[in-house]
Amino acid sequence: MFPTLNEQMDIIRSGVHELLPESELTQKIERSLKTRKPLQIKLGCDPSRPDLHLGHAVVLGKMRQFQDLGHTAVLLIGDFTGMIGDPTGRSKTRPALTIEETRQNGQSYTEQATHVLSKERLRLVYNSEWLGKLNFNEVIALTAKFTVAQMLERDDFSKRYKAGEPISIHEFLYPLAQGYDSVALETDVELGGTDQKFNLLVGRELQRAYGKEPQCILTMPILEGTDGIEKMSKSLGNYIGITDSPREMFGKTMSIPDNLIAQYFRYGSFAKDADVKAMESGLESGSLHPRNAKVQTAMSIVARYHGEEAAKGAFEEFERMFVNKDLPDEIETVTLDKLLKASGTHIASFEAVTANIHLVVDVLVAANLAASKGEAKRLIQGGGVSVDGERITDIAATVDLTEERTFKVGKRKFLKIRKA
Repeated sequence: MFPTLNEQMDIIRSGVHELLPESELTQKIERSLKTRKPLQIKLGCDPSRPDLHLGHAVVLGKMRQFQDLGHTAVLLIGDFTGMIGDPTGRSKTRPALTIEETRQNGQSYTEQATHVLSKERLRLVYNSEWLGKLNFNEVIALTAKFTVAQMLERDDFSKRYKAGEPISIHEFLYPLAQGYDSVALETDVELGGTDQKFNLLVGRELQRAYGKEPQCILTMPILEGTDGIEKMSKSLGNYIGITDSPREMFGKTMSIPDNLIAQYFRYGSFAKDADVKAMESGLESGSLHPRNAKVQTAMSIVARYHGEEAAKGAFEEFERMFVNKDLPDEIETVTLDKLLKASGTHIASFEAVTANIHLVVDVLVAANLAASKGEAKRLIQGGGVSVDGERITDIAATVDLTEERTFKVGKRKFLKIRKA
């Protein structure tokens, strides 16, 4: 059932930012081998962010490795802590969610997470099962395990305190509640990104305070977004979603800066160390062209989530679209009248000139190709909009929708639109 100790540790160490303490994990695995009892590997999920991307998959991929080694993945949906709101990395108090919202988001999170995790050796739990049952005496006993000084050692709390930004008392409860999850579950190992180290260590200390064997903690690197600047985030638009189509996934990967290629290859597809080192060596020596390395990376990522055939198809379509300047095989077709009726939108300019000639700006907004007129204008001024292959540069430009027109926004958004 279980590989040897050395085999397990080699896999567990791969790609890890920090493993604390490694000696204790070794002891846990040795005991697991003797008793044939799998370790409990916990990953806490923040249900305020139900849409998963490759940044989340870095930690999920490591958890899958533990599963493949024979251990149990404990996916903890923080439906109760989600009502507090994780203050990690926040410059101000985070809005709280209702229990209904956290449960709904948690379900979406789980469905997406199983694109990476195996459904075997997977245990799904909600922390409202125990946190919701604590009485006030027990909450006071929990808070007595930690001091305000210890809380202010946390970087984001410290910065907010020094800047005079308000910190609500309930935010101090978040790391305590997350740590208590490890007490309740008797976790052997807890995983997280590097930004979660403080919370993971709190869990370890609380286990010790409650007379439990302390968990080991394992942190994974934070994956930068496709812009190469900010942490991957849907709100910043620099993400590759786990459920993105093969075409989107491939195209976004091809847009990353050259300095991120090996990082995406390692953490986006969880490539083997030897393959990553070979890519890094080839890029450094110049024997491997960055574009070829990106293609290899993009195909590996698409294959991980959609299979080898989909990866091959995405590559071939990318070549047609961006090398041969052809259109995608399939482009959605919509009618402007239906879009306007569905949204209840009425745009006066649509009635100007004739019944079928409209401002391109208005069409982009109505078709959800731009979030607002301001964004539509910026896209046009930036050269990011074309109609039937002709780039639009004038924000006052109009388009005749008597016949079907093919709109292209950015590098990968295509939509065929006609009046009715």
